[in-house]
Amino acid sequence: MTQFLPDNLLALFAPRPPIQYKPPPDDLFINRKHIQIDGIAEHVQKFEDPKDTPPKVRIETRDEKRIRKRKEKQELMAYKIEQGIATWAPAENPKSTNDPYKTLFVARINYETSENKLRREFEKYGKIKKVVLVHDKSGKPRGYAFIEYEHKSDMSAAYKKADGTKIDGRRVVVDYERGRTKKSWLPRRLGGGKGETRRTRESKAALAAKEWEESLVNGSEYSSGGRGGSREHRRSRDRRSRSKERDRKSRSKEKDRR
Repeated sequence: MTQFLPDNLLALFAPRPPIQYKPPPDDLFINRKHIQIDGIAEHVQKFEDPKDTPPKVRIETRDEKRIRKRKEKQELMAYKIEQGIATWAPAENPKSTNDPYKTLFVARINYETSENKLRREFEKYGKIKKVVLVHDKSGKPRGYAFIEYEHKSDMSAAYKKADGTKIDGRRVVVDYERGRTKKSWLPRRLGGGKGETRRTRESKAALAAKEWEESLVNGSEYSSGGRGGSREHRRSRDRRSRSKERDRKSRSKEKDRR
């Protein structure tokens, strides 16, 4: 059929010219001269003796380093606490009050509160003999003080009534002196103290999760321990009561129509 086509169409089917031959730039792999490969027997004597190899140095990981530093810090703190307990002698403090059984301990004091202001606030409970506002070595107040009364009954009245009194914008906490009245008493810095710290206090989310787990263990999803469950229970109960009320109204309307 192509013989009947015109020349302009036959040119489309014409074959391409053959590829021009060019010699390869390098010899073929099989024709190349290769380096003769010998064994390593003659080089064994040049090897390093395993006995002369230095021991492997183990590098400490990040987690191990963090654990080691934490342990060292805990040991140092334990040593400092032990030394502080050995030297703890509140009865030998020359700046303390005279009678510990007539002394009131006041904490959470505003740093700007003066001894005169404390005396004015606590004199309404009885006659004050001495006020000791504790400062550190640099002269800054520590936020607590000791107030010695003339009579033990006045100290007891202040202990019962002065807790939570607002002085200079802060509510103070009062307690009787425990350092010289209780033999086993230690301050918070030596591992003792009264009450909980901010580290041991659980967050609201943790408390809520614990209450929810306790409610599930007790076998009721709507127990008083889980706030969300009891709320859902009340909502479902309200919806049921409203639906029953609508049913009663619809039945009464049908009776009236009849």
